[in-house]
Amino acid sequence: MAERMLNFDGTDYADGQSSDPDLLGWMQGAPPSPDKRVRFQDDRFLDFPQIRWSLSHMRELSPTVNVWRGNAMLSALGAPGPSDESDIDALVFNDMQGRARSWVDSLPDTYTDGILVLHRGKRVYERYFGALQPERPHACFSITKSYAATLAATLVDEGVLDDEQRVPFYLPEMKGTAYEDATLRHLLDMQIGVAYSELYSDPAAQIWDYARAGGLRARPAGYGGPDNFYDFLIGLRKEGEHGQAFAYKTVNTELLCWIMKRVTGIALADMLSQRIWSRIGAEQDAYVTVDSIGVAMGGGGLSATLRDMARFGELMRCAGACQGAQVIPERVVADIRLGSDPAKFAKAGYNLLPGFSYRNMWWVTHNEHGAFEGRGIHGQRLYVAPGAEMVVARFASHPIAASAANDPITLPAFLALGRKLAGA
Repeated sequence: MAERMLNFDGTDYADGQSSDPDLLGWMQGAPPSPDKRVRFQDDRFLDFPQIRWSLSHMRELSPTVNVWRGNAMLSALGAPGPSDESDIDALVFNDMQGRARSWVDSLPDTYTDGILVLHRGKRVYERYFGALQPERPHACFSITKSYAATLAATLVDEGVLDDEQRVPFYLPEMKGTAYEDATLRHLLDMQIGVAYSELYSDPAAQIWDYARAGGLRARPAGYGGPDNFYDFLIGLRKEGEHGQAFAYKTVNTELLCWIMKRVTGIALADMLSQRIWSRIGAEQDAYVTVDSIGVAMGGGGLSATLRDMARFGELMRCAGACQGAQVIPERVVADIRLGSDPAKFAKAGYNLLPGFSYRNMWWVTHNEHGAFEGRGIHGQRLYVAPGAEMVVARFASHPIAASAANDPITLPAFLALGRKLAGA
């Protein structure tokens, strides 16, 4: 009998331990029994509890393109000592409802698949659960945006792109769409007025139309909608004004990636390989889901190993430098850390994120450690805290997509850990 967990929103799901995909037997057997199969065409692979298997196996469900790690020497992260891990496990903090929790007990409550903590560039904590293994890539979802926009901001810094230029300058196809009078800066900071809903709990939201256009969700019989990301983007219409308020819309990242491809001629997976993956000493190749014409899903299609995502976080903590080389311009990282206008962010109504802003597709906390983070649905997190010399990389498969379901535990836990390590 599965244990149940009452979430912050009042919904009831099997808890993180009893929903373990290995325990439940998803995709086990030769062949797996029909009730334990996870298949793309059934369009249930993102349902709970199947998602606890799926996010560590996205390449087996959707077409993908490789992100090559190159021939660079592996960058050393060290190994966590038993005393380091036991000290972190014993850390006690209060969640946003005032309940005392220990670090180790909070992991199943956030449906953690894997979590890794770096302090001053060295591993001090690393755990895996369920389907995830150290060598196995896991879906990053919207942390992909932070990778993509960091590349775009680098191109701006190099003068290849102009963040004050309007979208149709680069993509004449976007005249007459929502983006006709939008600038590249509006895209980078998600300040676009577009008629598009990102409400994951609503099956009629346009986020799912976007996913079907890009091949991330199965299409129903008789489907006559867009066949790829570009066709979907051309159909978007304006709603509201640009530059007035933060409004989180995945389609903005997809358009940003289209601009990068049009201007440079380099596909997103290749650009990630050339500019990041091959230069941070990654252990494994990553991969990105692609649509029917081979366009990578820049808004959320990347899968990577936990260690390699932590390496990217460490690159950003170190102002873009890695192993003696400046991989990302220091000015780009400094601009991200500075953040954008918190007043524009506040208009979006993220009540659990007071004082935040959003810059170059990173969520900027403006907290005591100067933390900024990449966030993805179902609990993905890359938390970079320069003031604590700490990076936390976490993969998860939470039953609720929205980060508000895990933030009440996640944000206090990471802040408490930063305080602990800052005093070490």
